[in-house]
Amino acid sequence: MSLASGPVPGWLLFSFGMGLVSGSKCPNNCQCQAQEVSCSGRKLSEYPPDVPLDTRRLYLNDNSITFLPAMDLGLLSDLVYLDCRNNQIGEVMDYTFVGVYKLVYLDLSSNKLRSISPYSFSVLSNLVQLNISNNPHLLSLSKHTFANTSSLRYLDLRNTGLQTLDHTAFQNLLTLQTLYLSGNPWKCNCSFLDFTVYLIVSHLSHADDLNATCVEPPDLAGWPISQAGNPLRYMCITHLESRDYMFLLLVGFCIFAAGTVAAWLTGMCAVVYQNANRKSSETEDEDEHGQRVVSRRIFQSKADSGHDGFPQLI
Repeated sequence: MSLASGPVPGWLLFSFGMGLVSGSKCPNNCQCQAQEVSCSGRKLSEYPPDVPLDTRRLYLNDNSITFLPAMDLGLLSDLVYLDCRNNQIGEVMDYTFVGVYKLVYLDLSSNKLRSISPYSFSVLSNLVQLNISNNPHLLSLSKHTFANTSSLRYLDLRNTGLQTLDHTAFQNLLTLQTLYLSGNPWKCNCSFLDFTVYLIVSHLSHADDLNATCVEPPDLAGWPISQAGNPLRYMCITHLESRDYMFLLLVGFCIFAAGTVAAWLTGMCAVVYQNANRKSSETEDEDEHGQRVVSRRIFQSKADSGHDGFPQLI
């Protein structure tokens, strides 16, 4: 089958794309020097085309880029430094960084991130520094977000919309040294307890420790989240609120009612069983007494008839 009549092989498309990129020297309005491409502040509205394949450092900061194309970005297999701060990027997908597995530094701060797919950073096992601060519309992170970033040492989550974090998202970050958490509306409820314990036992560097505070509940408003572990433990484990007492009272009433009904049913069954046994015993006694009377009468009647049938001897 000829290429014209059948589907185009994937390797051919890939080679064609690589040829287009490798044929260019430097994107328009950008500066290229020694495997470094700088497109900072060029009023770009999209990812620049024709970035050289051997690029190791790429600066896209201070533009209006809304999307990072995985196909174009994936061609930069030697990329180790990517600066995308202060743009209009709205989301990061699972496949966005699939081709830049050598990436060491990634800055996505000061964008308009609303969501980060659970496995967006799953191929970035060499990533050392990640900055996603100043994204106020980023309300949550999946527990799988940092699953494979085992080399991560610096993580900046300041000034986002994050309200809570799952402590299991950090269990594989054995090399993490610095974590920034200030400027977020942290809800220090019972689901946040495990993360506060993680902050205590992990011995991370918190340069903004006093500024990373709880906004809820009112009793803990203004408390640094790194110090909220003991109050949360008291509130969530040892302390009982009025609704907890109501729940216990309801459970106790249900148990009492169930026990009372069970005792009544047991008593009724015992009475019915006893009455049945008594009636059965009375019936047997009556039957036995009737048989005795009948037998006695038969015996007497036979005796009388026998006495009348033989002559009396003088």
